[in-house]
Amino acid sequence: MDLKKVALNDIHEKLGAKMVPFAGYNMPVRYSSDKEEHLTVRNNVGVFDVSHMGEFFLEGPDALGLIQSVTSNDAAKLVKGQAQYSCLPNEHGGIVDDLLVYKMEEEKYMLVVNASNIEKDWNWIKQYNTKGVKMENLSDSMSLFAVQGPRATEVLQPLTGVSLNEIRFYTFVVDEFAGVPDVIISATGYTGAGGFEIYVDNEHAPQVWDKIMEAGRPLNIKPIGLGARDTLRLEMGFCLYGNDIDDTTSPHEAGLGWITKYTKEFTNWKNLKKQKEEGIKRKLVGFTMVDKGIPRQDYEIRNEGGETIGRVTSGSLSPGLNIGIGLGYVTKEYSKPGTAIYIAIRNKVLKAVVKKLPLIP
Repeated sequence: MDLKKVALNDIHEKLGAKMVPFAGYNMPVRYSSDKEEHLTVRNNVGVFDVSHMGEFFLEGPDALGLIQSVTSNDAAKLVKGQAQYSCLPNEHGGIVDDLLVYKMEEEKYMLVVNASNIEKDWNWIKQYNTKGVKMENLSDSMSLFAVQGPRATEVLQPLTGVSLNEIRFYTFVVDEFAGVPDVIISATGYTGAGGFEIYVDNEHAPQVWDKIMEAGRPLNIKPIGLGARDTLRLEMGFCLYGNDIDDTTSPHEAGLGWITKYTKEFTNWKNLKKQKEEGIKRKLVGFTMVDKGIPRQDYEIRNEGGETIGRVTSGSLSPGLNIGIGLGYVTKEYSKPGTAIYIAIRNKVLKAVVKKLPLIP
């Protein structure tokens, strides 16, 4: 199958990015080194092209009702200009995808979904659309830039008349940005470093990218690849679909009880509520290595007696801590912060310790 290309594919190649197939797209994984790019975002400012993400627009008097029936969080609480993290539960206890829900207007919403799940999510939501909600998939015509880091506001403020300091976390505005009208400027991101996500149509994407890079040049802004995006979210303990959450993991097991609200009925809500009340048997935890080693996805997690108690779902060397870190599911009794666990790395069994998230101070 031919790889899809984001609107700025040629720009990334000219910048010397290493391009790799990711979720059906040709994407920049790094420009310099993962560590350098990671630290640029944590300490300064960097810009990701995450235009592979999917955007669905749902509109009409029953749009909220449809969203309420397929998502776990309570979208009725949203006011115009607010966004919400949520998930799409499936019918047997797992998760179809995690997503963001944006309230654009009184009867209009934008759902932002993972690139690898665009078709799957579209079909999933569509099967519940029994009341004629207008659904539009604009994934292929929109670009998304995540400008992340403590100096993001400083870089972006000259490009818009909107006061960026007034856009609180998980809120957004639609306004002129970099000379382009109707750009969504959202105080969201998946790095834990602060910043904004900029949604723009593909036609204006090169102009917006160039203006951001130009405005950031005095502050040494850098383009950042997916490699650093992964280590940044891992240090924060944010779930990655396909690794830490999937069709077999429940929101409660994944620590996503806070986005699972029983103030309404939604897909599989009775079983999930029962699971919450009865208690979970396994839990997603963050951990840091005590012994020297780097945990990787699917490595076994064991207890002191050598019994397998779970598996690693995400793991890497933390550029911030300079030690191995990871996320993984363990049986409930081993999920308390401070608990010693052991990771089977090749032919060694190395000590780690369960930590409260985020993994960095």
